[in-house]
Parts: sequence; C-alpha cells; structure tokens
Amino acid sequence: MDKKRSILNVGVSIAFKFVMLIGSILVRRYLIKYVGNEINGLNSLYLSIVGFLSVAELGVGSAITFCMYKPIVEKDNAKVAALYQLFRKAYLVIGAVIFSAGIIILPILPYLAKDYTTLDINLYGTFFLMLVSVVLSYMFSAKTSLINAYKDNYITTTISSTGMVLQYVLQIVTLILTRSFVWYLVCRSFAIIAQWFATEIVARAGHKDIITYEKQKLDGETKTQVIKNVKALFMHRIGGVLVNSSDSMIISAFIGVVMLGKYSNYTTIVTSMSGVISLFFSPLTSVIGHMYVSETEQTKKYYNFFYAFNFVIGTVFFLGYYAVADNLVTLLFGADLEVSKSVSFVITVNYFIQFMRQATLLFRDATGTFYYDRWKPLFEGLLNIVLSVAFVIVFTEKFGESFGVVGVILATILTNLTICHIVEPYVLYRHAFHASVRPHLVKNYIYIGIFVVTLIILNFCMRSFENQWLEFIVNGCLSLAFSSVIIILTILFDKDFRFYCKSFALKLKNRIF
Repeated sequence: MDKKRSILNVGVSIAFKFVMLIGSILVRRYLIKYVGNEINGLNSLYLSIVGFLSVAELGVGSAITFCMYKPIVEKDNAKVAALYQLFRKAYLVIGAVIFSAGIIILPILPYLAKDYTTLDINLYGTFFLMLVSVVLSYMFSAKTSLINAYKDNYITTTISSTGMVLQYVLQIVTLILTRSFVWYLVCRSFAIIAQWFATEIVARAGHKDIITYEKQKLDGETKTQVIKNVKALFMHRIGGVLVNSSDSMIISAFIGVVMLGKYSNYTTIVTSMSGVISLFFSPLTSVIGHMYVSETEQTKKYYNFFYAFNFVIGTVFFLGYYAVADNLVTLLFGADLEVSKSVSFVITVNYFIQFMRQATLLFRDATGTFYYDRWKPLFEGLLNIVLSVAFVIVFTEKFGESFGVVGVILATILTNLTICHIVEPYVLYRHAFHASVRPHLVKNYIYIGIFVVTLIILNFCMRSFENQWLEFIVNGCLSLAFSSVIIILTILFDKDFRFYCKSFALKLKNRIF
C-alpha cells in the first residue's frame, strides 16, 4: 500500500474540509440572516433536486476510473488515453442530459415547495441558475477523474476546495451588499468556472501525454467491462439519489420549506462533519485499488482495521454531534431554529448508520465488486420512498409536523439496516475476500446497538443551562467521556484493531525518539 500517498491525500482532504466546514456554516448563517430561513429551505430543496438529476451521471466516473487502475500500474498509456477519451465524451453528454431534465422539471417546482407562495422569489429563474452551475461542473469532470486515477487526489481536492472557499467568500460579500438570492446563486457558477480553469492547467501540465494522445479505440474486453460497471453503478446512483435527495423533497412537499429550512440546518452540520471524517476513507480508493491489483490477500487485513476505525471515529463524532447540536444551531444560525429532541435523535442515528458503511463502500469501490449488488440500491430507494411518504402522512396526522420529519428519517434508517448493511458486506466478502460474511454481520449489528444504547444513556445524562456556551462545554465533555469508554472497549475486544493501533503507536514512538 502506498502509505505516503495515502497520508498526503487524506491529510490535504481533511485540512481543506475543515476550512470548507467553517465556510459553509458562515454562508448559511448569512443566508438566514439577510434573506431568511424560508429561502434557506428553498436552497436546500434546489440542492436536493439537482442531486436527484445527477443520477444521469450513471456512475460513469467510478466505472472508468476503476478500469484505469490496471493500465496505469502497467504503464499502458494507450489504454489510459482511450479510457480518458471515452470519459470526456460521456461527461459532455451527461451535462446535456442533466440540463434537459432540469428544464423539464421546471413546471412541477411549485408542487415540490408546499408554502413557496409566501416567498417573494422567482422560483423558476433561481432554480435555473442553480441548474447552470451544476452543468458547468461536468465540463471538466473527465480531467478531475484522470488526475485522481493517478492517486493524486490531493491535487483535485486542493482545486475544488479553493474553488469552494472562493464561492463562500463571494456569497457572503454578495449577501451583505445586495441581500439577493439571485446573486448568491450566480456566485456558484463563477467559482465553478474558476475551478474549471485551474483543472485544465494542472491536467495538461501533469498528463498532457494522455490528453493529447492520438485517438485510440478500446479493446472489446475493456469496453465490455466498462459497460458492465456503468450499468452496475447506474443502479447504485439511482438508489443513492432516491434515498438521499428524496428525504428533503418529501419534507418540503408534505410539510413545507420552513420546516425543511430548520431540518437542513441540522443536516448541514452533520453532513459537513461526516464529510470531514469520511475523508479518512474516500481519498484512499485509488490507493487501495492499486493495492488490490497486486496484493489481493493483504486487502482483507486492511479492511478489518478500517471497519473498526470506522466504528470508533463514528462513535466519537456522532455522540458529540448529538450532545451539542441544539447549541450549535442556536450559536451559528440564530435562536428559534431548533427542532425537537426526537428529530435530532433520529438524525444522529441515521447519519451514524450511514457512516458505518464507509469502510465497506471504500473497499467495494476499490475492488470493483459494485457490479454484484447492482439491484440493491433500486430496492433500497423505492422502499425508502414508499415508507417515507407513508410515515410522513401517518406521523404528521397523529403527532404533528415534527414527528412527520421523524417518520421520514425513520424510513431511511429501516432501509439502511435491512438492505444496505446486509447486501453490501455480503458482496464484498463473497466476491473480493472469498470468505463468509456472517461474523462481520453479527459484529456490525452489535456495534450499531452499542452506539444506540450509548446515545440513549447520553440523552438522559445531558444537562440544560441558560448559558449556551456552558451547556455546549458540559454536554460536549460528557460525550467525550462516553466515547472514551467505547474506544477502550473496542481496543480490548477487537484484536485486529488492537494490533494496528499498537503498530501505529510503536512507529510514532520511533519517529519521535
């Protein structure tokens, strides 16, 4: 395993993610302050819709990038160039498809935003601006994926993160000066054009031989593999969109953009936070993919460590999130934007359960076994939508709007537990590791159960104070105390995790002394 490149990719990603975390929170704060929480909810709806439209990407990026690993290792530039040319054409078509689909959706926008009539905003014009910014990002996606295929994720992370920081700065200045949601959206397109320009320069400087290589035709075997992987990842893409984008759209359609605005404040914090910790995993895809090509047996040993690490780091972050979520929303976005404890509780459980898939998804994508569970996302997505709509109607009528949100999230939790947490590890163990998945499944549900029980105990131990900062510190410290117990127990009872922790500690000691 290329440990130096792994550390570089992860380190750069985490450093920039913290910067973007601060930036995204500041932007949302100013958006609520100057144009209102209702527009904040509408912005969240737009992001969910364009996320839904991105299903047109079909998983082309991951499929072709995976096919690049072997020719890159073998230094077969002709084949890499042929794959890149296929990549470039595919993304241009995808951009056109997404733009067309967005135009078709315009007439039904009023039905997706239940209480939009209370807003002084051009629904169609503002959504069109959001759509343009998304389509622009596909114009240079092929070059971004080419750089990543060579294990240089830190370069693309630097470009995209710098572009996002530029976007945040422009949006904050624009909100202060104009208080306009329209110009706020224009800033997205400007920042993406800047990323496009930077990516072109870097890609041509580092991989000009691939980009300018004479046109090559893919051999039949590679073309068959690409088509096979694209079909599989298309199914995964559909499932991901049906689960992740549908929740916000259902809340907006059945409850309203005001409640969606409050809900999205909590999810912004948790997705930003989980985005940071997921960077311990996602930048390693190409590194593990290269390792799997040459060291298949070693891959399973690394998976055992990453899974235990997945649980430990998830426990620390998500217990901490639940302990201070209400304080963070009040301090960062303003008073009277909190949701009920029942909502924040299910948000925490939902995102922890989703985060517990990180190690499995990392190794699934790196080993190319995503073909074998291609039907799973479709069943997951459809079940999630059916349960979400049923639960939001029943829970809202029985218990009120807040519990309607609980119903939507509960549907996502159930689909994750009954489908994703069974099928994904089964496929990985059977087709990549060639071993029984049963011990892993038992351990996985035990770990999830431990987290939920710990979260319930933490909930009863938390304290309330008039001073928000005092409450933040006290409950934050309580969550750290509970997390410490979980970490110690994991080290004691998980021998693989204990082995790698000891190995890391010895290496660190040798480096220091």
